[in-house]
Amino acid sequence: MTRRLGQTDIEIAPLVFGGNVLGWTADEPTSFTLLDAFVAEGFTAIDTADVYSRWAPGNDSESERIIGRWLKARGNRDRVHIFTKVGSDVGQGKKDLSAKWIEHAIEASLQRLQTDYIDLYQSHWPDPTVSQEETLAAYDRLIKAGKVRFIGASNYDAALLSEALTTSKEKGLPRYQTLQNEYNLHKRDAFEGEVQDLVLREGLGVISYYALAAGFLTGKYRTEADLKGARGESVRRYLNERGLRILAALDTVAERTGAAHSEIAVAWVIAQPGITAPISSATSLAQLASLIRGARLTLAREDIELLTDAGR
Repeated sequence: MTRRLGQTDIEIAPLVFGGNVLGWTADEPTSFTLLDAFVAEGFTAIDTADVYSRWAPGNDSESERIIGRWLKARGNRDRVHIFTKVGSDVGQGKKDLSAKWIEHAIEASLQRLQTDYIDLYQSHWPDPTVSQEETLAAYDRLIKAGKVRFIGASNYDAALLSEALTTSKEKGLPRYQTLQNEYNLHKRDAFEGEVQDLVLREGLGVISYYALAAGFLTGKYRTEADLKGARGESVRRYLNERGLRILAALDTVAERTGAAHSEIAVAWVIAQPGITAPISSATSLAQLASLIRGARLTLAREDIELLTDAGR
């Protein structure tokens, strides 16, 4: 069952592949295998950013480059939806949504992705040094040039997003059709409340990230001793009393359903009002298969309520 992405003409299944791992914790052959398997299961949306994954030594926007080589090798550009982002510091020294930077960055992303258009181009982070009108006017030019189909925002709070939507309406500029904020069973304040109310009222699509809370919601991190490996430190912030309460609720639902913790966590996000699809990454076919099962899992109302209450 597909879902419409905001007020666009894009219809996607309720799972977006997170491209942050491509060229970082998944090498190129593995990345191709994962993308092939994702698409073979009927999913089409792939999310990346110009900054992925430049934090790794020697990585030069490798995620977009790998996706570009995959698109060229498979000849399937018209059958997938490519989402990328602009505005992170990729060497210019600041978060940057200036018209000058956007017009430079789009050309670099298009070249790396080996495509002449991007389905969804997103402001990765707010840039308080630039007016929203300047940013949206730059996107307007890209849309008119056929380089971008639709635009989205990421990491925006309700006040910023509302201001952007008002600017679009008053100035006749394109509007953000999507929001990409962190949202999962543990981290809920960046979406629930004012932001959720706003996107529901304005008809925006939401493609949330960190559905598994950096892997914490898989259930394999329960003590300090478990905090080892590449993900260990990023998981530490979730390992607290509330986190353990959520894991206990996941244990209960897993016993009732037979589903894995990660699958239940993904299904819970998908069931929330306003969510179009969570973004989640995988570095193995087994992880990907589990995410896909989660996207196809329908939780009983009492299970959703148990999980929701555990994370309040």
